[in-house]
Amino acid sequence: MKFLSFFRQELAIDLGTANTLIIQDGQVVVDEPSIVAVNRKTGETIAVGKKAMQMHEKTHEDIKTIRPLKDGVIADFQAAENMIKGLIAMIGTKRRFFTHLKMVICIPSGITEVEKRAVFDSADHVDAKETYLIHEPMAAALGIGLDVEEPVGNMIIDIGGGTTEIAVIALSGIVTDQSIRIAGDELTSDIVGYMKRQHNILIGERTAEQIKIHVGAAMEEIDNPPEDFAVNGRDLMTGIPKQIKIGYVEIAHALDKSISKIEDAILRALESTPPELASDIYRTGLYLTGGGALLRGLDKRISLKTKLPVHVAEDPLRAVVRGTGIALKNSDRFSFLIDRKSV
Repeated sequence: MKFLSFFRQELAIDLGTANTLIIQDGQVVVDEPSIVAVNRKTGETIAVGKKAMQMHEKTHEDIKTIRPLKDGVIADFQAAENMIKGLIAMIGTKRRFFTHLKMVICIPSGITEVEKRAVFDSADHVDAKETYLIHEPMAAALGIGLDVEEPVGNMIIDIGGGTTEIAVIALSGIVTDQSIRIAGDELTSDIVGYMKRQHNILIGERTAEQIKIHVGAAMEEIDNPPEDFAVNGRDLMTGIPKQIKIGYVEIAHALDKSISKIEDAILRALESTPPELASDIYRTGLYLTGGGALLRGLDKRISLKTKLPVHVAEDPLRAVVRGTGIALKNSDRFSFLIDRKSV
């Protein structure tokens, strides 16, 4: 068997709007931003992942950076393919002679059949012999250690880069779900808009992301408030670069509308949950995963809104890819995996 495994490569891929993670043999081997840099003239890929992110919003006319995924799905087919190839090539123990590549890729629960086909086609172009898809909330539930096969209802809220996935899971299936296109990217653009309106200062996407990490908050009253963060940008009045300091209260105000929309989606999902599962959720509470779960005070805010306990997953950024890895190991056992034959 060990000899045969030399000819197999098994990868679990969390193909995210903001970051792509790959697990091989139970280890996260790739954790890179979902971005590629290409030469405009030749169409050749110059860089993938972190190297491409360093070029983002800093390029000249011969180079452009592309984020191939938008709202959790492939928006630029060619760039997505080049990105997946580039990221797979980063895996240190790449097996030169392998003949069988098996992949499990996670997808948003609100994805259409056409969008599923695009994921399968991308996998085919990187020579995958077996490709399975798993819905993000299901992968997140597996990743945080829930027993998804039990007749017990669990609600997962996965706030990623492009979509927020809210799902009630029981008996290896998604009973009710809400997939909204308000997540990390939307919060980042809220910060860009707020800085422009309130401070007459123009900042880029990368700076807004840094603000979100350093002083991002969902409430104006939080435990352990962060220190103010110095922001560099271009003054819209004079056109000259300048620096201002921003505190978490301002960012909580900037993000308020988008977070309210996430709360509304959670309430809609709870409203459409069957009563027996609702009673389980009252006992078990809500589980927060994804990068958005790291936003200060978000768990407290959702808990106040729903009057239910909210648990933030340990290492929420990697919950989905860990679950995808578990699904890869047990692909014969789990009925909720979608393979290419059923699409």
